Amino acid sequence: MKTFTATPADIDKKWILIDAEGVVLGRLATIVASRLRGKHKPTFTPHMDMGDNVIVINADKVQMTGAKRDDKKYYWHTGYPGGIKHRTARQILEGEHPERVVYKAVERMISRNKLGKQQMTNLRVYAGDQHPHEAQQPETLDVKAMNPKNTRSA
Repeated sequence: MKTFTATPADIDKKWILIDAEGVVLGRLATIVASRLRGKHKPTFTPHMDMGDNVIVINADKVQMTGAKRDDKKYYWHTGYPGGIKHRTARQILEGEHPERVVYKAVERMISRNKLGKQQMTNLRVYAGDQHPHEAQQPETLDVKAMNPKNTRSA
């Protein structure tokens, strides 16, 4: 037996559409990260960008368990002394760019190197239910039906 290693000719990328309404954030992010890496494919090769193109809609309606909506903080630094700042998940979800919560959750599950950056370009997150990728005819992936723990009511 020889170990199979994919070549660029072997890569077959699909378009996947995921509706995030009512889905728990961490469970959604793990599924999306796995799809972006291509780990769901039998031809998975760790050093190649084998993943699918993933479209996430309704990112503003994602759910969190426990008190994470108020307790989870997103930090950044301004670059000045004493310039550390933060916002809670609730502030971001109710703000101007609620899709950033989903994007950051997935980004932190992807490896932090050149390949990870390339894989993150295959992710598109939209706050509403409209997206400009109808021409690609994306397949719908029902995350809610995969496991009853994936959903949570408000």
